[in-house]
Amino acid sequence: MRHSTAVVLTRQSRTGVEVYLVERAPELRFFGGYWAFPGGVIDPVDRRDGDVGLEAALERCALRELFEETGLLPAPLDTAVPPSKRRALREHLLDQDMNADPWLRYSAAVEEARTRLRKITTVTTPAYSSIRHRTPFVHLELPADQEPVVLPGELTQGRFWNVRELTELWREGGLAVVPPALFLLGFLEQGDLELFFDRAGRAGIALEEGQLHRVYFSPGVMVAPLLTPTLPPATTTNTVLVGEDHVYIVDPASGEVSEQARLFETLDRWLGWGRKLEGILLTHHHHDHVGGVREVALRYSIPVLGHPDTLELVDLAGLEVREVNHGDRLELGCSPDGRGGWQLQAYYTPGHAHGHLVFIENRYGAAVVGDLVSTLSTIVIDPPEGHMRTYIKSLESVLSEGIGVLIPAHGPAHQNGRETLKYHLRRRADREAKLIDCLAPRRATLEELLPIVYDDAPDEVMPYAKRSLLAGLQKLLEDGRATLEGERWALSPSTEMPES
Repeated sequence: MRHSTAVVLTRQSRTGVEVYLVERAPELRFFGGYWAFPGGVIDPVDRRDGDVGLEAALERCALRELFEETGLLPAPLDTAVPPSKRRALREHLLDQDMNADPWLRYSAAVEEARTRLRKITTVTTPAYSSIRHRTPFVHLELPADQEPVVLPGELTQGRFWNVRELTELWREGGLAVVPPALFLLGFLEQGDLELFFDRAGRAGIALEEGQLHRVYFSPGVMVAPLLTPTLPPATTTNTVLVGEDHVYIVDPASGEVSEQARLFETLDRWLGWGRKLEGILLTHHHHDHVGGVREVALRYSIPVLGHPDTLELVDLAGLEVREVNHGDRLELGCSPDGRGGWQLQAYYTPGHAHGHLVFIENRYGAAVVGDLVSTLSTIVIDPPEGHMRTYIKSLESVLSEGIGVLIPAHGPAHQNGRETLKYHLRRRADREAKLIDCLAPRRATLEELLPIVYDDAPDEVMPYAKRSLLAGLQKLLEDGRATLEGERWALSPSTEMPES
């Protein structure tokens, strides 16, 4: 768990309250290309010897990060730091190889400036991510006679937004905004700051008490990571709720009663708003994807939909069942920006599992991909069910669809789904090239190849790596590029070596 902080910076305009967001550089690993509030991770310079707990250090972090990212200094920092020294001080702080001694000279002013900050709420990253942040959000009104200025680097730009215009643009698919910012901005649309503090504060408490996070990487598609007995490094499986007027529940994954209760609380609330639950969609049959199917289906009297191969492999006795095949379309009603004809289309993508389906909605291109890929690790291809050649073809087929946001079953979504798929295709190609290189001078068994081909894998995942290695060898055999005699594998004489 990392401790970070973020600043909700506002100003009053003729149209009401405006809020300042910065755009993160696309190449950043964490929310690259997204708009977010200014902020960052706590640093040793933010701590003091007399601190009790983290609250004071996080407030100092908020002031430092705000200055680094926007150049703003609330009183009395604005008078303590002369204008002639601000650019150099800011660049000094942004240089990670430099010490923070110049900033520490203004410690007394920092302590007084902390009183200008007002706590809103605290949000913790859901457990789907390997990088989790516990982030208090604080409010600051734009200091008088100052304007934020973003320096090129980790950020590409920044600007003040009318909240309603921003959220409307997001609903139209024209803007990527980090989920916690969307969550808080929803309470600020009315422009009443006191109402915002009250509603956001109560919503933050509800999250701390177990309510599902309102995680939206694409309009109308909510990601709900639920604890499941899945494979490491994942600890959760994403149940995905697609639609607003008409809602489909993709992979109600958890068999844990407490996790199901969290899902039920959200679904019950949505029913109270007039939404209709149309059914359960299954990407495939693996146990960490179907643990809550029966309970959800019975509670809401809705059908279970999946590929015929999947439906045969899941215990659905007594439930209403419907087949979904490649190309089938499911009606979602109106998209979040009010357009009709919103649909969810099924794509047959075997290779990891028999009957695996991917679901892509036709307004924004959001793709719910199940175990086609993970944003935490590499998907296991486990023969005989797993088949590497088929799996590669499935990756390529979804890549050809021109998708937008990619939502996996394990890990956070990725804004550029096509780049994610390309990355995984490159990884598979690189692993195959490494396998060929390892086979070139020898005949070897699976056990002999494993620590060489997967020398970058931790010990705890070696049993799963062994299965994917077997799938890779079988692909080479099918391609005519390898031979098998007894338990020993070798390259075929005609196999071309990968370029160095």
